[in-house]
Amino acid sequence: MAAKSTPLDDDRYISLETFRKDGTGVKTPVWAAPLDGKMVIFTEASSFKVKRLRQNPKVRAAACGVRGKVHGPWLDGECRIVEDPASIERILAALGRKYGWQMSIGNVLAKLAGKFDRRAYLEVTIQGT
Repeated sequence: MAAKSTPLDDDRYISLETFRKDGTGVKTPVWAAPLDGKMVIFTEASSFKVKRLRQNPKVRAAACGVRGKVHGPWLDGECRIVEDPASIERILAALGRKYGWQMSIGNVLAKLAGKFDRRAYLEVTIQGT
């Protein structure tokens, strides 16, 4: 049985909108790869995006360019922070499949800079998929 996909599976970048306590949305362009019918993302664990997600798991996502200019419809979803090492390995593999050498070089540079272990891994479930 093939894993179900999301409408964002093939997009190079997605804009992930997280929400402040007052409901204001904050949009950030990110790399995202499909995994098990969801989108998976990595980011700096101490980022405000992660802090906002700890308070409110509701998100919106849309296809965008590298600078965040949206070129697709916004999709509602929920996001969770993944902490299980086996799941993180699967997320890294999914991102590696999609982004290839760029992800590999990014991982090496992050390890050299001591940032690799300070990442958070996110799983976004798009509603209706």
